[in-house]
Amino acid sequence: MRSDKPAKLRSGFTTGACAAAAAKAAALTLLGSGPRPQVDIPFPDGSRRSFLLHSCAAGRNCASASVIKDAGDDPDVTNGAEIIAAVAAQESGGAGEAIAFRAGQGVGTVTKPGLSVPVGEPAINPVPRQMIQAAVREALQELRQDGLRLTVTISVRDGEQLAEKTLNRRLGIVGGLSILGTTGIVRPVSAEAWTATIDAAMQVARAAGLDEVLLSTGRTSESAAQRLLALPEEAQVMMGDYLEHALLAARRQGFRRVHLAGMWAKVLKCALGIPQTHVRNGALEARQAAALLAELGLDAEAAAGLAQANTAKEIYQRLLAQGRADLARAVCLRARQYAEQLSGLPVNVHLVTSEDGVVEQV
Repeated sequence: MRSDKPAKLRSGFTTGACAAAAAKAAALTLLGSGPRPQVDIPFPDGSRRSFLLHSCAAGRNCASASVIKDAGDDPDVTNGAEIIAAVAAQESGGAGEAIAFRAGQGVGTVTKPGLSVPVGEPAINPVPRQMIQAAVREALQELRQDGLRLTVTISVRDGEQLAEKTLNRRLGIVGGLSILGTTGIVRPVSAEAWTATIDAAMQVARAAGLDEVLLSTGRTSESAAQRLLALPEEAQVMMGDYLEHALLAARRQGFRRVHLAGMWAKVLKCALGIPQTHVRNGALEARQAAALLAELGLDAEAAAGLAQANTAKEIYQRLLAQGRADLARAVCLRARQYAEQLSGLPVNVHLVTSEDGVVEQV
């Protein structure tokens, strides 16, 4: 019998967890335990997980190990990437040990203020640093080594190329990827990466002294609005489908004004008060759009016709064909009203088409 129940999506591990496992293996190898096929490390929630090692070797005064990142069923650009840790040790001459971090090939360096890592530091976020420190300290305790000062260098093979698929450069992270994660676990199709990037982008904008921000649903919308606004790069925040989160974050950060740029379907969802605009979280039904347009002044017969439309784009095209561009503007005004209610800030809405750029501003 065929089951219609969807298959459960598989979780994976963050780059931070992979780096911690590689660092522990490298530390163990450096301190004389020899290469091994796998290691287990502690996670922030108190659990332990085991990692297979892709490589593990000792060099002169240094050892390295690597883990192939498995992001589970999450569409992560770093899925399958080789996360490498090299550990070197010096006699510290004091009690206890200190662990310093360096960015290796493919890991970025922070160049703009406002992020959770200071300018000039490797782009290894706080929780990954804590996980690496805990994993390496376990290695020291296991081998009863005291008084060591360790340098941990994290690298990602092809990380510079992978970083081009992210927003790192805009955030001021240059030279490669960030080592990320707050739990060590990647949840399939998780919102965490998106919302964390939105928050980080706004923190960078505020640290740069900016008081207005451009929230866009995609690169086309962002580029079109930016051609008119010419805001600094730090003001551009790619919010994707996370409308409510982005507007509330703008409020928390205390911006003076928000610019909201999107194509018709996204602006229409905003006007309808749908807080998360991805289809899986807020499917737009033509009848909802038709009811809104009737409320905004479309006659009943035309609204009934639009209720049968297949897509939001078809609704927009039919409105224009009927000479009702005024209703498109009314939708933008309603979207602005919703965005201002959420954010508590003045909002400008920019309606964009891929063919004509910004076609409406309110």
